Amino acid sequence: MSKTKVNEEFLVKYLNSNSPVGFEIECGGAKKWIDYVTPYAKAVEVDTYGTAYAYYNETDPDKKTVVIEAHSDEISWRINYIRPDGFIRVIRNGGSDTLIAPSKRVDIFGNKGKVKGVFGFPPIHDNQRNENAGLQDIFLDVGASSKEEVLELGIEVGDVAVFDDKLMILNDRYYVGRALDNRIGGVAIAEVLRKLYENKVELPFNLVVINAVQEEVGLHGGQMASFNIKPDIAIVTDVTHSTDSPAYNAERQGDIKAGQGAVIDRSPATHNVIHRLIRKVADKKGIPTQLQASSSGLGTDAGAFSYGSGGCATALISFPLRSMHTVVEQVHKDDVVSVIRLIYHTLKNISEDIKLEYL
Repeated sequence: MSKTKVNEEFLVKYLNSNSPVGFEIECGGAKKWIDYVTPYAKAVEVDTYGTAYAYYNETDPDKKTVVIEAHSDEISWRINYIRPDGFIRVIRNGGSDTLIAPSKRVDIFGNKGKVKGVFGFPPIHDNQRNENAGLQDIFLDVGASSKEEVLELGIEVGDVAVFDDKLMILNDRYYVGRALDNRIGGVAIAEVLRKLYENKVELPFNLVVINAVQEEVGLHGGQMASFNIKPDIAIVTDVTHSTDSPAYNAERQGDIKAGQGAVIDRSPATHNVIHRLIRKVADKKGIPTQLQASSSGLGTDAGAFSYGSGGCATALISFPLRSMHTVVEQVHKDDVVSVIRLIYHTLKNISEDIKLEYL
């Protein structure tokens, strides 16, 4: 069993924070990541839209540049319409699921601070209700009796609402909560940076640790980072479906099991040279891994790096995740350790003269 220790104090603070799409830093979540990694980096920068760049070593233009990346944003809701009677209609801010919204508590981030609210829904007694719960069926209630009261609370169209749910640990085995997609990746890359710093690892390349924004609405933060950094190699983290629960079909979605290790993606977007290196490192270090096949690789920031700024050699390493885009997303503790170890040891095995061309 690995001796790799995860800083659970940071993990809990970061996973309990808020970083809705478009407000990743302003709502506090991405700022917590920046504060944690700053002592382990030569420098930390933030771009125009809030993507954070932690530079592990002094940048040398004559050396290759390697990126490890996660995304900090979480799905949420945006205020779309305030009714005259004080009830509020919303639109999705990312891939938010209307089916899980009814009866959930929310925090609304208005111009006067957080406001508590709840999602209302027709009761089971109403046999005419839409059990599929579309956007037209759900609404927010902040205890106001008029639009004027809502506005007085500091809420206006375009503000964001996030589910008010906190992290729990299930059977001392699973981290459970909202937005593990992909703040758990942010934890992993931060811990890789910390391990490199504490072990005084010298790397023959420039390393940039990136926590990107706006992945959930089109990989936009990753795209901007790709053009800003123009890396030679990118190791991207994200989550993938853990198909070992009754909610999935392993034959159709791939045989991925929670607790069985990091998931290495194979797709047109992932680079065969880096893939083989990662597999070799996993075998050498006894790190448990699983394989997944993807048709395009464009559903994560791996696509943003592999096809952005002229392209770079990209790998995607994922956490098996249950109940994606809900408030009870689950990741196994052992898989977090596997991802951290796999990225850490892969970085230590990237040589200065690594050949990335296929010919």
